[in-house]
Amino acid sequence: MTKALRTLWAEPRPANPPRRVWRDWALLGVAVAASLIEAVLRPDRTWLLAALVVSGVVAVAVLWRRTQPLAAVAVAFGTLIVFDVARIVASDATGLASIALALVLPYALLRWGSGREAVIGLGIILVWVSVTLVAVPTTVPEVVAGYGFFLFSAALGAAIRFHATTRMREIEQAELRQRHELARDLHDTIGHYMSGIVIQAQAGRALAASDPDRALAVLETIEQAATRVLAEMRTIVGVLRVGAEPDLAPQPGLADIERFARAAGTPRIEVDLSDLHDLPAEVSVALYRIAQEALTNTMRHACNVTRVHIDVVGDVDRVRLTVRDDGVPTPAGGARAGYGLVSMRERATLLGGTFHAGPTAGGGWQVEAMLPRVGATS
Repeated sequence: MTKALRTLWAEPRPANPPRRVWRDWALLGVAVAASLIEAVLRPDRTWLLAALVVSGVVAVAVLWRRTQPLAAVAVAFGTLIVFDVARIVASDATGLASIALALVLPYALLRWGSGREAVIGLGIILVWVSVTLVAVPTTVPEVVAGYGFFLFSAALGAAIRFHATTRMREIEQAELRQRHELARDLHDTIGHYMSGIVIQAQAGRALAASDPDRALAVLETIEQAATRVLAEMRTIVGVLRVGAEPDLAPQPGLADIERFARAAGTPRIEVDLSDLHDLPAEVSVALYRIAQEALTNTMRHACNVTRVHIDVVGDVDRVRLTVRDDGVPTPAGGARAGYGLVSMRERATLLGGTFHAGPTAGGGWQVEAMLPRVGATS
């Protein structure tokens, strides 16, 4: 309980409260006009000028209900408390019905105030309700109704604030998921091609003096990879641009693993794909991206690799992808740490699957992902 109260007390104000608009000034005008009409029509004119001043103060305070909710409550209800105390001590005069506009202040206090302001402001409001019930003798149902009106207004403000805060958090979480997905796609696509370009460039430099023809072939491979990188970048930029038409071309999937394996060239890559039908698109894309990143890690971090085996098997419930190589991890990348493993693990976990990567008993490195065939489970 103490922790909850501390959390409430430390709650900040919501960001960017709405600005004052013409409707606020219209509300002020209606409240002032109603007060004047009531003052003219009412037969009891005791303390009429004071009642008009109080109604005017409440109406003006409402203008600051969003930007300065505690100050608005303190001014409006502080004035009402002074007026009601004076009524108790010196006169039985009544106030104007237009002070009912003060009902919007508890709502604004809980909607736009900080936790500290909400606690202090509610205390001021409850003090006024108690004082006014003394100034105007009432029955028990009227007492309950008096407290109920203002507490309901405060509860409504708190409920709308909670809904708005929850909605904002959902939007932030969705944006965070989109950023993570974009980071994974950038790493798994652009990173894959760039790694190939770096390796091919190193090979071309080594061959430039001894075998110019092979070096030229390497340059052609680099050109093709760079062209694919540019195409991927255009696709990503097109998605990020506001108002741009989305690229509706299908994403690569399980059937494309053999294609990118052939494009990789060396080392020798063997691909065994089971006859898997009706795989959900998200599962097929995840298998492709994990296999692609595993191959990129092999090219980047292992040495003396002569063979890579990619194996995909499945049953009615699950699909297993295994990527094994016979290389030796380099000292700098012995654990193959970095965003690659994080990206592959995230892809498997988001679909409710499992992921494991590490050295094998017979030497080399193995990546294994087990995904549910039905797709995402959470």
